[in-house]
Amino acid sequence: MTERSAVRQAMGNFGAWCLSKLDEPLHRMLGPRKRALFADLPSRVLEIGPGLGANFRYYPAGTHVLALEPSPFMHEGLRRTADEFELELEILPSFAERLELPDESVDAVVGTLVLCSVRSPEQVMAQVLRVLTPGGRFYFLEHVAGRAGTLRRGVQHALAPPWRVMFDGCEPNRDTRAVIEATGFSEVDVEDYIAESVYYPINSQIVGRATK
Repeated sequence: MTERSAVRQAMGNFGAWCLSKLDEPLHRMLGPRKRALFADLPSRVLEIGPGLGANFRYYPAGTHVLALEPSPFMHEGLRRTADEFELELEILPSFAERLELPDESVDAVVGTLVLCSVRSPEQVMAQVLRVLTPGGRFYFLEHVAGRAGTLRRGVQHALAPPWRVMFDGCEPNRDTRAVIEATGFSEVDVEDYIAESVYYPINSQIVGRATK
């Protein structure tokens, strides 16, 4: 193994470990909203960036999940979580910016706490819109930039450079709501809220559904 490969593996394993430690706190913080958000999911969904499968506990048993997860360090955990919650899992090891799925091929796409760290959220959302069937829905829960002129927005800007390094490219000041609304959906139903947690820079969040 080369030195670069060893570093990559160590970082990948560390990222998976961090997600495992955040699972229960995020479940307590976001669980009620996720249960309500996913109440009407169809039996087959595409989830972008599922990590270790934090959303799987909210899916009905038997759901067929197409898991778009580019990190191989997450795949073993994804399989364990899918088995635990009796889901049918199909892992797609590619990036969301280039979804290798046919046009209008899925009825539902799920993305939670993922658009903050993709390279191009605009490109990802264009792909989401492309693969959704007419009337299909994008289910989202994301942290977003605080309102302009607020203390939270100032803190997000100040912490953005070290935050990106510490949290694998996460952008605490990304205006994800504007990106979703500009994608071209026929309808976007979105709720703004402030999460109650110690993670102050990412407590300004949105949850909702966007319909093609």
